Formats: sequence, structure tokens, C-alpha cells
Amino acid sequence: MKRYICSIIIGMVVILSIGTYYVKVASSASGLPKYTFKTLEGSSKELDPVIINGSSLEANPYFELLTIESNQTTYDSEKSYFESLTGRQDAQMGRLMKEHRSFMRGKGFIDSFYEDSDFLAYASVNEDFTKSGNMEAKFDIALLEKKSNDESSFSLELPDQERKMNTNVVDVQLVHSKLQVLTTNDVNSNDDKQTKEVHLYTIDLANKKVIGDKTLLSETYNGNDQVEVGMPIDVAPTQSNNMILFSVIKGVNHEDGPYEEKPKERKLLSYHYETEKLETVNGSEKESLSLDMAKSGYVDGENLYAVDTKSDKYHIKTFDLSSQKITKDLELDLAVHKNEEYFATVKNGKVYILLGNDRYPEEMDYKTKPPRLLIADLKTGKTLYKGETVIQSADQKKKTKNHGFYIENIEVK
Repeated sequence: MKRYICSIIIGMVVILSIGTYYVKVASSASGLPKYTFKTLEGSSKELDPVIINGSSLEANPYFELLTIESNQTTYDSEKSYFESLTGRQDAQMGRLMKEHRSFMRGKGFIDSFYEDSDFLAYASVNEDFTKSGNMEAKFDIALLEKKSNDESSFSLELPDQERKMNTNVVDVQLVHSKLQVLTTNDVNSNDDKQTKEVHLYTIDLANKKVIGDKTLLSETYNGNDQVEVGMPIDVAPTQSNNMILFSVIKGVNHEDGPYEEKPKERKLLSYHYETEKLETVNGSEKESLSLDMAKSGYVDGENLYAVDTKSDKYHIKTFDLSSQKITKDLELDLAVHKNEEYFATVKNGKVYILLGNDRYPEEMDYKTKPPRLLIADLKTGKTLYKGETVIQSADQKKKTKNHGFYIENIEVK
């Protein structure tokens, strides 16, 4: 009898919690402005796959997270109780969760996945400290065969783990039935120096063991120095890639001054998975791939796309990854304002550029203006869509101090 009473009490607590949640939802989001894009040029259908994440400054006393998807605004407080538990997910993770719910359970971080028509693979590094203070790290590996829906998973010790302070998976590839896992590593040193490394681990899926640990980069530096390893934004992180780019930037943190970069010690490297060649990319020629363009660019496996704001109008430059040469330099119908941030992505042969946030706001001045969006063809530069956000309700528009919102990012499904 006691067991049934406990079950009834737990059920009532759950129902009361969910009910309280929805009461708070109704009150918190009811007065917040709903944004939609007003079309200035092109077809509004171009907005269908666009997702914009941001926050409204109109919430009292705090800001409120919002998402504009398919030109409809949803605040986080309007989401269902169960949606609120998962938090924000990027569009690609959301798709994988929907299509392969069982396999995706307990897995996160899109960079840890590889996908093709036959397989979905996953590799992450699980780190923990022992009671003695040593780091223990292991690979968590999983593979889904799509046709049969067969799943397999196993764990492997990370090689040479006693040296590793921190390991992050940045790319996963399946090459000749072997899983290639690219990581960045912070490494212990025996003195005051620190070391930053990039490793490529090869995992034999059939025999469930690590058969390769290749160090692609190792940079040791003193306490006041700093080494940063960066990569372009991968707009298709789960797909097959033949090559990956990464930049190395060195600098020094002055005790009596700001951080200073060392321009002569910067370099851009490329690694080819098939040929296993690591090369330094020469950025001195006018038509070659420069480090600044590469580290802020967007890659899709074949090309790197870089947004250039040096002239009066935005330019989008296309670099062929195999030849490392500029193949296109297109001027877009969008004026550059130096005090305005841009957010960009590329997908399906189109470039999406969203403008809005003040790049140099005065202290505690959070005024925003309506974000503006341009969608253009990557081959021709032709404008496919141009628009800006407006507040749907005239009454809300009168009450709203800031007719814009703070932009966090833009995604395309």
C-alpha cells in the first residue's frame, strides 16, 4: 500500500511542477515582441530553412532567449516542459536526434560525428580524475549501420593519457573502414612550459583497438606566451572531407600590457586524410589562401568561403581546397558598416549574411536595431532575398524600446 501511496505522491508532484511551469510560461512571454522578417527583395520562401538564435532585451528583469525559425518567433519560455530540458540544439544535431533517436541517446557535440549513406559513426573522449589526481581518459566509440540498424559501441584507453591535460575531438572521418579522430590536446610538461598538440588517432573498428597515434602539431611555449589552434567553421561537420585546415597563432601576454600577437610566427596548415600529407599553406601570393581568411571562413568539404569587409560592400571569396586558390570573388549587394557585426553561413549553394549587433557599444548601452538579412547565390552573387525584422503587433511596437534584438548566430537547415 505504501508503494502505491508513494507513486501517487510522486505523480502529483510531477503534474504540479509541469502545471507551475506552464503558468510561468504564459505570464513571462505574453508581453514580449514577436519578430518577423519584412521582405524587401526576393522571395520569402528563402526564409524557410533559416534559424536565428538571439535574445530580447525587453524581458523584465532579465533578457529572454528567442529563436526565429521559418520566420516565426518562439521564446524559450514558450517551449514545452520537455523541450526546455534539452536546451538549444543546433539544426544538424536536431536532425540526427530525430532520425536516429536510439543511437543518439546520451551523445552530444556535432564535431564528434561522421555520416554517409551507409554509416553514422561517433567518437568522443571521456575524461575523469582519479583519487590520486591523475587524469584517466578513454575513447567512447559507436557505429550505426543504417540499412540493418545494427548498433555497436565500445571504449578504448586514450594512448599516452598520463601526458594529456585536456583532449577535444574536432573532426571524425571514416577512411578505408578505419575511424580517423582528430583532436587538440593540452599536454603536461616537466617544467614551467606548456604544450599544445594536434593528434590524429586511427581506430580499427573491426578489432576494436587504436592502431595509430600521429602527432600533426606540437608547440611548446612559456608561461606568458600563448598558442592558439583554430579551424574554419565547418558547415557540414558530419560529412566526408578529404582535407582539414587549421591555423596556429602565437602571442605573448605582457604583465604590464595587453596581449600581443607574433605575426611572423603564424602559420596555416592543411592535412590530407587520403595521402596523409601535412603541408604548410603559402599565404603570401595574392590569389592563395591567407591565414586570416581561413581562420574566419566557412568550409563545406570542397571549398572555403571567406567574407571580406575591406571595401564598401561585402564580398564573398571562394577558395578551392585542393588547389588552395581563389576561384571566385563576388561583390554582394550589402553595404559594410564598420560598427556593425555580421553573422554568416553557407548552405546549398547560398550565402546567408545577418547584420545587427553594435560592434562597439558604449558601456551598459544595449540598444539594438532591427537585424537585416541577405541571401545570395554563391556562384553569381545574385541577391535571392533581402529583408529586415519588424515587430508584428503595432501595440507591442509602441511598448518596445528596442525594435531589434541581440543576435547570437544563424543556422540553415
